[in-house]
Amino acid sequence: MNPIFLVAALAAQQSPAGADEDIVVTASREPVAAVETGVSATIFDKQTLDALALPATSDVLRLAPGVSVSTTGPRGTQSQLRIRGAEANHTLLFVDGIRFNDPAAGNEARFELLTNDSLSRLEVVRGAQSALWGSEALGGVVALETSDPLAGSRLSALAEYGSQDSARASAQFAAGVGDVGLGGSAGWLRSDGIDSFDGEGGERDGFENRSASLKAVYSPLPDHEIGIVGHWIEGTSEFDGFDPVTFRRADTLDSTDNRVFAVRGWTRMAKGGWSLLVDGGYLDSANRNRLDAAPLNSTFGGRFTLGGQLSRTIGRHRLTAAVEHEAEDFRARDQSFFGATDQDRSRELTAFVGEWRADWSDNFATDIALRHDKFSAFTDSTTLRAMALFSPIEGWTLHAGYGEGIAQPTFYDLFGFFPGSFVGNHNLRPESSKGFEAGMRWAKGPASIGVTGFSNRLENEIVDTFDPVTFLSSTANVEGKSRRRGVEVDGRYEVGSLTLAANYTYLDAGERQTVGTAAVREVRRPRHSANLFATGSAGPFDLGIGLAYVGERIDTDFDAFPAERVTLGDYVLGSLNLAYRITPAVEAYARLENAFDADYQDVVGYNTPGRTVYAGLRLHFGD
Repeated sequence: MNPIFLVAALAAQQSPAGADEDIVVTASREPVAAVETGVSATIFDKQTLDALALPATSDVLRLAPGVSVSTTGPRGTQSQLRIRGAEANHTLLFVDGIRFNDPAAGNEARFELLTNDSLSRLEVVRGAQSALWGSEALGGVVALETSDPLAGSRLSALAEYGSQDSARASAQFAAGVGDVGLGGSAGWLRSDGIDSFDGEGGERDGFENRSASLKAVYSPLPDHEIGIVGHWIEGTSEFDGFDPVTFRRADTLDSTDNRVFAVRGWTRMAKGGWSLLVDGGYLDSANRNRLDAAPLNSTFGGRFTLGGQLSRTIGRHRLTAAVEHEAEDFRARDQSFFGATDQDRSRELTAFVGEWRADWSDNFATDIALRHDKFSAFTDSTTLRAMALFSPIEGWTLHAGYGEGIAQPTFYDLFGFFPGSFVGNHNLRPESSKGFEAGMRWAKGPASIGVTGFSNRLENEIVDTFDPVTFLSSTANVEGKSRRRGVEVDGRYEVGSLTLAANYTYLDAGERQTVGTAAVREVRRPRHSANLFATGSAGPFDLGIGLAYVGERIDTDFDAFPAERVTLGDYVLGSLNLAYRITPAVEAYARLENAFDADYQDVVGYNTPGRTVYAGLRLHFGD
C-alpha cells in the first residue's frame, strides 16, 4: 500500500499554481521534485489530459517513452502495458494510492477498464522500483490521481457521441469548505465497436464501462490530515474467442463482465522534521466470462493492505522507514467443466523498507532504498535501488541508477487448471531483475531534452510450456537471463500557451522461451517507437494533437500448428481534438481518433477500429 499520495497533494498546494505536475510521487517513498530525482518519469497533468480529450487511459500512456500498449481488438478488450520491454504483470498500478493490480487476472493492471475523465494527473516511472513498492514494480510504476477536494469548489460535466454508436458521459465535483473537502466523479462509456475477427463481415464486439469515485478529506490542523477514497469500476466487453472444436480463433459470442471495487483510508501528521503516515485499504475484483450469455467461468480476487511510514528530515538528509502488510486471496469457479477448475488460494507478505535521500550540495544528490519482503509462499527477497544526480553546470544534469525488481508468480501460473489443456506449476519461483540506467538532461528556459540508456537482466523468467505428447500447457522458470536494453530520448518546448513534447525509444528485448534455448525477440515489443503530442490555445480555441508511431513487432500465431512467430506491421496513430469555448463555462469540441485510418493489429488475428469521429459538450464551473 502506498501512503504517500497525500503528501503529494500537500506539496502541490504549497507550490505555485500549475507546478504540481513537477512533483514525482512514486520515484521515492516521499514525493520529490522531478528535477531532483534520478529516475526516468513522465507526467501528464490535468491540462494535457483535457486538451487531448482521449477517454482511454491506455491511449495517453502509449504517448510516454518506453511504454508499449497492446489491445486485443477494439476498445474495451484486454489492454496490456509493458514498460521497457517488461511483462504486462511487471507494471505496478496505483490509483489514489490504492494498489490496483487485479489478483484475479494474473496480477495485471486492468487498463481496459480505466478512463481519464476523473483524473487530475497521470504519472509513469520507468525502471525497477521494487525496493520502494515491492512485487510487480519490476518494470515500472503507473500512478493515477483524482483531484484534491480541498483545492476549492468546482463542478464539471461532459457528454459526447460519435462513430460506432459510441456515447460518453461523465461528471465531477469538489466542495472544499475550510478544513473539510468532498469530491467525487461518475462516468459512463459505451460503443457498438467493430467485428475484431472478420473486419466488417461478422457481428460487432461492443463494450460498456461504468465508474464512480468518492474522496473525503479532513484537515483539523495544517500538518494533520485524515482521508478516505473509494473507486468502483464495472465493464462489459464482447470479444471473439476460440472455436471449441478446432481451438482456433473464431467469430464467437464471448463476453466478459469485470468489476473492481477499492477503498483506502489514511492519516498523516507532521511536526518538527518528522512525518508519520498510516494507511490501509482493500480491493475486491470479479471477472465473469460467458459464451452467448451462458456462464463459462469466473475468477474473484481480494487484497487487504496495511502500511505505516515514518520520515525524519535532518538538514539536507531525509531518512524514511516503512512497514507494509499485504494479504491476497483468489477464487476460481467454472460451469463449463462442472467445477473441475475451482480454486481457493491465498498468500501474504510483510515488507520492511528503508530509504536515505541526501542532498550533499546544491548540485549533487543520492537516494538509496532497501526493501525486505517476507513471503508466505516463497523464499524471502531483498531488493535494492540506488541513484545519483549531479549538475556540473547550470542547465545540465547527469543521472545514474541501479535497481532490482521482483514479481511473484500469479495465482494462475501456480494453480491454473483447465482439463486437457493447462496445468499450473506450484513449484514456480518469483521472477527477479537487475538493471542500470544512466543519462543526461538539459533544460534552458522553455526547452528541455533528455537522453537515457538502460539495461536490465531478468532471471527466473516464467514462460509458457507445451508438451507435444500430452498436449498439455504449463508454466516454468527458465534458466539463464533474458535481456532488455535500449535508449530513450525525450524533449519538450513551451512557448506562450503552446506545449510541444516528443520522444523516441529504441528497445532490444529478448527472452528464453524454454530451458536451454537461445534468447529470441520478445513478442509485442516494438524495437522502434516514437510519440509527439502538442497542446495549446488561441482565443476561444483549444487544441490537442497526439501522434504515436509503433514499429514492427513479433507475435505468436497459435492458429498454426506448431505455433509460428509472425511479424506485425508498423503503424501511426493520430488524434486531434479541437475545442471552442462558447462561454467561459461551456465548451464544444470535436475529436478525431486514428486520423490516418491505420489498418493495424496489436495482437495477431484481432482487428482494431479505423478512423473515428466524436463530438461533445463540456461544462465547467468553479475554480
